Amino acid sequence: MKDKRILYVSSEVVPYLPENDISSAAFEAPKLINAAGGQTRIFMPRFGNINERRHQLHEVIRLSGMNLVINDLDMPLIIKVASIPKERMQVYFIDNEDYFKRKATFSDEDGELFDDNDERAIFFAKGVIETVKKLNWSPDIIHVHGWMSSLLPMYLRHYYGNEPLFSEAKIVTSLYNQSFEGTLDEEMKKKVLFDGIEDDAVAHLDYPTHDNILKVAIDNSDGLVIGSQEISDDLKAYIEKSELPTLPYVKREEMANAYQTYYLRDILNEEED
Repeated sequence: MKDKRILYVSSEVVPYLPENDISSAAFEAPKLINAAGGQTRIFMPRFGNINERRHQLHEVIRLSGMNLVINDLDMPLIIKVASIPKERMQVYFIDNEDYFKRKATFSDEDGELFDDNDERAIFFAKGVIETVKKLNWSPDIIHVHGWMSSLLPMYLRHYYGNEPLFSEAKIVTSLYNQSFEGTLDEEMKKKVLFDGIEDDAVAHLDYPTHDNILKVAIDNSDGLVIGSQEISDDLKAYIEKSELPTLPYVKREEMANAYQTYYLRDILNEEED
């Protein structure tokens, strides 16, 4: 993986949020790639329950300051950054006062999903892409983790499709069993279509369940990774139908060899050294 550039985009990353399949994989994978001589960047939302003082987050003024249009509203983009201790890995945080200030991730204290989770996902996807453009960092692979990151492949293909920085990038989506009940806002598809996305690119968002949002990601990916031991039968069937190169679930101690082989052979079509 020497000198390969991999952009990791995840809704959760250890040590900033509690350990689970998503947050662990989004930490372990870049750690392994760094050890193999690759270059990584990690992006996640700056949820309000992340302790900024403890983790030493600070705003990057030169990257902040632009507005992203979400459903015809200008929403300021704030970029913060921190380093994972002992790992020499930088994490960029996508922030906005309206979307990410509350002291929780996806749901309130009663377990109810936040009404604006759909807009938060749109903002996160566009915010990551705009920030990488400002960094002028062209990735070989973009690896997406978690449903809140799952609009990014579609936006890359259909909204930023002519952006030279990403023209050679391959997109990998990891699929997990950490879902949510019900649907996001019923107007989600309408908000995405506001950005000029073609209707057929987001047909699954007619009913924005967890699995349907992931299907939009699958439709715009070059490869898939099974990130949990079990995923829904609906997703299993859709993955099989996609015929994309898919890495089956692997245990943490097997990730290093499995990911490196998968990235090089199945995604970049290169031989391992």
